Amino acid sequence: MTTDMRTRIRAGDPDAFAELYDQCARSVYNHAFRLTADWSVAEDVMSATFMEAWRRRTSVDADGGSLRPWLLGIATNVARSHCRGNRRYRAAAGAVAAAGVPEVADHAEETAGRVDDRRRIAATVTALAALRRPEREVLVLCLWEGLEYADAARALGIPVGTVRSRLSRARGRLRKLAEAELARPARRKRELTRTNRQTKGDRDFVIRSAQEGNR
Repeated sequence: MTTDMRTRIRAGDPDAFAELYDQCARSVYNHAFRLTADWSVAEDVMSATFMEAWRRRTSVDADGGSLRPWLLGIATNVARSHCRGNRRYRAAAGAVAAAGVPEVADHAEETAGRVDDRRRIAATVTALAALRRPEREVLVLCLWEGLEYADAARALGIPVGTVRSRLSRARGRLRKLAEAELARPARRKRELTRTNRQTKGDRDFVIRSAQEGNR
């Protein structure tokens, strides 16, 4: 993004905004989905982001690099209005995670490998929903969007040191939560196996007792 492009954006050049949209729309859309866990809401956030960018065009610095961090910062603020708390995000993320995990075909090693990857992604989505909103925002900007700490700080309007500390906490929590989510099916399977064995044992005992009583 050249200084000339920034000058055109500041001046309200429609062609410049069209170019900006072509360059950054996909990134803004993906970012919005990661923050809302809802494709439909992500579309609304993306549209509102570019409308807000047009309204705030005069706030763009005359010098600088890509305007992508600026747009992602606007998208983050817009997404907050859609997900004020974590409850709605968790519900949407849970639906996405559940829809993304198909049945495993035992006979197909390749399919099982793909499903394992899907399970890990689903576990990560579920874990992401459990993070606090500030942690999730920093994680998405720095890890998924690849912003430098300084760019993320400008996008969120917080000090660089806060970005570092939030990211460190978020990465640790995300890893632990994702590992716990991945371990959950295994624990559930063991519980079901234990229950089935107990039920079968009780049934066998009842049958034997009845047979002995009829003798």
